Amino acid sequence: MTQTRKRATSLEEFRALPRMGTDEGKAAWQSFQPRPTDVIITPYGKSGTTWLQQIVHGLRTRGDLDFDDISRVVPWLETAYDLGLDLNAAQKAEPRAFKSHLNWHDIPKGARYLVSIRNPKDVLVSGYRFMEGWWFEPGTIAMDEWARASFMNPEEGQGYWVHLLSWWEQRERADVLLLSYEEMKRDLPGTIRRVADFIGIQLDNELLHIVTHQSSFAFMLAHKDKFDDKLMRERSEKVAGLPTGSDSAKVRKGEVGEHRQELSAEIIAGLDAIWQREITPRLGFPHYEDLAAALSWDGER
Repeated sequence: MTQTRKRATSLEEFRALPRMGTDEGKAAWQSFQPRPTDVIITPYGKSGTTWLQQIVHGLRTRGDLDFDDISRVVPWLETAYDLGLDLNAAQKAEPRAFKSHLNWHDIPKGARYLVSIRNPKDVLVSGYRFMEGWWFEPGTIAMDEWARASFMNPEEGQGYWVHLLSWWEQRERADVLLLSYEEMKRDLPGTIRRVADFIGIQLDNELLHIVTHQSSFAFMLAHKDKFDDKLMRERSEKVAGLPTGSDSAKVRKGEVGEHRQELSAEIIAGLDAIWQREITPRLGFPHYEDLAAALSWDGER
């Protein structure tokens, strides 16, 4: 009998869907030994990861676009084994580059680490929109319900906060570059200059123009099929029985402050309270905006 493909229509159904990773895949990335020249791009999910993949790949190749999925040429550590990608293989150009969402405590050590952080309220909204239409049917899980389960449940929602704290504590390391998504939006050429310097790419005016153009929102939206998680989408269809042709595009709006139109006052207040409890006592910043300001180009470096 042919299996009926369907997306979840409730949180319970979503939680019951098979997970994408295997024990063998986890063992593969945990045992991975990066080279000192390798660059691991490892923001929390929906905080600029794909954007940085495109910037780094453009810098090292002078604008190569001969790929069907950015994560084929900049492999995702946590999924590479399960997708049949060899983490130890040579890549199109040097330095080798990888994607991850791991915090400092879990990431394989020995590489250089490129991390962007983003307002948790915008991360929440972006994550919801990304999963909607791929993993669950649009309109079947309310935004507030998703928020409570993904960011406000201590057992399930601590990922963002732990990730942020772990990388902030490493920000002075020579092998770590910590950026804010908001500053990347404000000054893309400046971001590209900083990334080029960090990964050891000599930047000329032509290369700056190429990468600025190809990592602009307009360009990536026009070529969104290269940034739609093709490999993981195909795996999800096979493993979780999700419908084919799901909307897994990662380039959507990328706006700063989108949460103001999307989140209820109750959820915004709840996230502010979590910030005050989890972040302010450790780092001293009353709000996310204060922390992001400390990462401006004339901030901590």
